[in-house]
Amino acid sequence: MEQKQEQEQKQKQEQKQKQELEQEQEQEQEQEQEQELEQEQEQEQEQEQEQKQEQEQKQEQEQEQKQEETPRSWKRILSGIIVLSIVIIGSVLGPVLQTNESDPKSTFLSRCKKFNQTDCQMVWDAFEQAYVNKDPCKVVVEAYDPLIVAAPFKPQCNRMMFWSKTKDVVHGFTEKRKDCFVTLEDTLLGSVLDGLTWCGKEGSNDTFTTDCPRNCENNPVRSFWRRISAAYADVACGDVTAMLNGSINTPFNPTSTFAKVEVTRFKAPRVRSLNVVMVIQKNAKSNCKNASLQNLKKALHTGITYSCKDVPDMCRGCTTVSV
Repeated sequence: MEQKQEQEQKQKQEQKQKQELEQEQEQEQEQEQEQELEQEQEQEQEQEQEQKQEQEQKQEQEQEQKQEETPRSWKRILSGIIVLSIVIIGSVLGPVLQTNESDPKSTFLSRCKKFNQTDCQMVWDAFEQAYVNKDPCKVVVEAYDPLIVAAPFKPQCNRMMFWSKTKDVVHGFTEKRKDCFVTLEDTLLGSVLDGLTWCGKEGSNDTFTTDCPRNCENNPVRSFWRRISAAYADVACGDVTAMLNGSINTPFNPTSTFAKVEVTRFKAPRVRSLNVVMVIQKNAKSNCKNASLQNLKKALHTGITYSCKDVPDMCRGCTTVSV
């Protein structure tokens, strides 16, 4: 009888232990499921955050790409202000470049043919060798050195116009004053690739216009504009003019191509003066007294004189000015 009771008690204890073990296992499973769910939620949040950051970076870089800086004389600027006002109010700021995004070579060659006595195929070949069959994030600025040799810039003293975040305005102006001023985009190399996107891929000799990275530092487009901006600034001479934007807080931005690449290459006595035209719109945030222009003056090579003139209301009625 006692043995039977002991057996029953033992069975009850074993049953109880089994139940407790099952409960512990269930709790552990629930905890694991909760942890997995939390991890999944955290991963989703991280992915959403990364996508958001990538999108913001892409938008910033696209804005920079649209406003990419490139490399003009003072007396002719003053005489041309009326012309510039008429150009802008006239609604169309310069000609629209014809492009064929799917075939950059045809666009390149057709634009190149407008420059007489140029071996356009040779220039294209020099351009293409900078990026074809290469990682599109590893195209350094120096890769375009053979292109500069193939199509070197010629000094145009007292006529060279540089700009920063005033692309539409300055090109609308120079389109009407071709006899007086020349921007980088009016030259052979600046013209043939203005507004285009391109890249290569490892293992391919083709030129691509889609899926080209823009976030990496040494992408083909960014390196190209930096290289030719430097080459254009290297031949600046006489009285040089720059058109800056009075609608932003920092007209002379130290991170811009104008500041980092071009101004640093203005050398006396080749360059005699830098004359700044500050484009002032209705709700202007800056003028020639802006603090950033003091940094511009300090950045100039010893011997180069500096002047600045505010040009008010020259963009009245304009809705397409790039700022």
